[in-house]
Amino acid sequence: MRAAITLKTGRAAAAALLIVCGLGLTAQGAWIPAKAALAQALLERAFAETLASGRPEKPWPWADTVPVARLTLGGESYIALAGSSGQALAFGPGHVEGTPQAGEPGTAVYAAHRDTQFAVLGRLKPGDPIDVTRSDGTTATFRVTGSRVARWDESGIDPQAPGRRLALSTCWPLDAVTHGPLRLIVEAQSEARGPVQPQ
Repeated sequence: MRAAITLKTGRAAAAALLIVCGLGLTAQGAWIPAKAALAQALLERAFAETLASGRPEKPWPWADTVPVARLTLGGESYIALAGSSGQALAFGPGHVEGTPQAGEPGTAVYAAHRDTQFAVLGRLKPGDPIDVTRSDGTTATFRVTGSRVARWDESGIDPQAPGRRLALSTCWPLDAVTHGPLRLIVEAQSEARGPVQPQ
């Protein structure tokens, strides 16, 4: 009798523990998109202030990065931050260090999480437009030329490639539960024949 009660209590405790763990994972999964959405509102304000003042404005006092561009693609608009560190990508797309600004010669590269801003990459098709408004007020328009999947360390992206190009990168597959070595890379070509001009 006592063994049956102990077994029943053990099962109830295990079930309660599983429920608590499940709720914790659900909350954590909801927190990342919620944090990214809230950050975009703050980044939008800081980017507007940057455009108006002509100098970088932090989105919040303790930020270690600043907004550098607005990406408009697939019917969505996101403010991108300087740098592609994990801290920056937690709040929005990041302009990858060592790559030119969008519209300048070479390949500008932006990265973001697949479960927040760059979930939209899976919907882009060749010919779709991508606009990048930089913090200096210049807007560069690109057209998607294609997409591919590559290992994170074998992307084949050359920041110094001729022409004016854009590459957007996120983890692949888009619906994966864990991070892996593969990246979806959407490539685009500038519509401008020469240097982009401020608007």
